[in-house]
Amino acid sequence: MFDAACTVAALDLMITIDSMPAHLAGALGVPVWTLLLKDADWRWMEDGDESPWYPTMKLFRQEREGDWEGVIERTREALETELQTPNAKRQTPNAKRQTPGSL
Repeated sequence: MFDAACTVAALDLMITIDSMPAHLAGALGVPVWTLLLKDADWRWMEDGDESPWYPTMKLFRQEREGDWEGVIERTREALETELQTPNAKRQTPNAKRQTPGSL
């Protein structure tokens, strides 16, 4: 787990599904975009794009069951926008970023 935490902590952004790495990135304060099913687990609430548990997490939800194309397209657009934004103007995470040694 320590090796995984070290790897995740070194990322600028993680894009993933609802999984252990998503929770690890969120817990470490690493920016993470999580792709969710239409009928996602209760912890992601019923709607919205923010996580009440992880301030650095953005949620991308299916609008229709099985519609991953829409999720991927919205994620692609957000990533394109993020990459065009100068570093100084990118959103600052709401939480302090953790390193595995500081946990």
